[in-house]
Amino acid sequence: MKRYARLWFLFIVLQILILYKLYGKLESPWALTLKSSASDWLSQQKVYPCSFRKLPMVFEHGDDRYYVVWETTCSSESPLFKWWVDGGAYNKSAQYIEPWYKKIDSNHHRYAVIFGPVDQAPIVQYQVMNFRLSSKTYTIHRPGPLDQHRVLVIADNQNGPNEFRRVLSTIHNHYTEAGNPHFILHAGDAVQVVKKLANWQKQFFSPMEDTVDYHHGSPVIFVPGNHDHDKARGPNNKNYYADMYHGIKDTDGLSDSKVVNGQYHRFFHSVSVGNARIIVLDAECPSKEQTKFLQSELESAAFQNARFRIVSVHIPPYIEYWDPFAWNVKNEKHWGEHVRLEYDPLFRKHGVDLVISGHQHNYQRATVQNNDGNAITYAIVGGAGGTLDLMQVEDWKMYNSTYLGHHFVSLTVDDSKLEWSAYNASGSVIDEFRIER
Repeated sequence: MKRYARLWFLFIVLQILILYKLYGKLESPWALTLKSSASDWLSQQKVYPCSFRKLPMVFEHGDDRYYVVWETTCSSESPLFKWWVDGGAYNKSAQYIEPWYKKIDSNHHRYAVIFGPVDQAPIVQYQVMNFRLSSKTYTIHRPGPLDQHRVLVIADNQNGPNEFRRVLSTIHNHYTEAGNPHFILHAGDAVQVVKKLANWQKQFFSPMEDTVDYHHGSPVIFVPGNHDHDKARGPNNKNYYADMYHGIKDTDGLSDSKVVNGQYHRFFHSVSVGNARIIVLDAECPSKEQTKFLQSELESAAFQNARFRIVSVHIPPYIEYWDPFAWNVKNEKHWGEHVRLEYDPLFRKHGVDLVISGHQHNYQRATVQNNDGNAITYAIVGGAGGTLDLMQVEDWKMYNSTYLGHHFVSLTVDDSKLEWSAYNASGSVIDEFRIER
């Protein structure tokens, strides 16, 4: 009997080893999503020792600062964030920051820092460190103002982790040849339900980590969508990861009472990408403050002197595809009307070249002529993984290109040329345009 029991034990161990090997080899989007869910569940059961739940993700914080957020499965004792710059006259010795800590629950311990200024340094490096666990060193490459800048443009991956992984796999193949993007412009709706921690893990952080891992060194330009932040802005608001606290200059400012109690709110800001100036707007929370900022920024020397002028706002000024019942009966046609009625006239008046949006889950692009003879292009890029919008509810008679499938966009900006190339999930070109000056 003991012999049979031993054989059964060895058989079970062998099966576990085989399953473990297969588990490590399976790289399909479905398998990666399953692995992510299993790892998240095991972390919840405290099977793993203290570890990173979310490795550092870097966001731009204006022209010369960055915001970095990460998360561990336990509280870290004496954590430090180390950063330094390399490159000729811009060399700067390492600086250390004590990160801002927020305990979400017993399994989610979030840390954040704002660091800089980094001036014109071509290389910025950083590392998360403490005695329990440390990250590897991550590098941000910063081309010169006249050099080519590569920007990955995506939106609306929420609630579609399998499709998002398929798109990301194609993105990885694309940038393997072109070189990693210098920025990731996410035009909103990274998750379906902002209050659900599992959504952030399974729908956004894990697919990025499993497939491309650009987010450690390619700063994210994040444009908030209607699914991404808690508009209540109360003491227990659930905007855990996507609020980069624009308007605050350093980590010490995160201890401000409005940040701590969840009432601080400012997504709108601007950032330069080579010869382009990008204005980011919050479509979900229009305010007098945001309108004042938009008018001031559109008239600013930084925007007017930029060779290419871009605005990104999650809800497009001109939507054509949506669920007909929601559009007509639930009056969702009125969502974001201020973008078309209030903001778009300002875009046209001040010479905006390109408006990038998501929200509508497919691809459209329209290039139209203004009365002054200048062209403005409206692009909808809401196809990174979410359920597609296939029913047409409006016809603005303006779109040059429409693609009802999942996709991503490669945007490049150099000294005198902006190139826009949209690709489907298989990597085939579905639309292209360029602006040369």
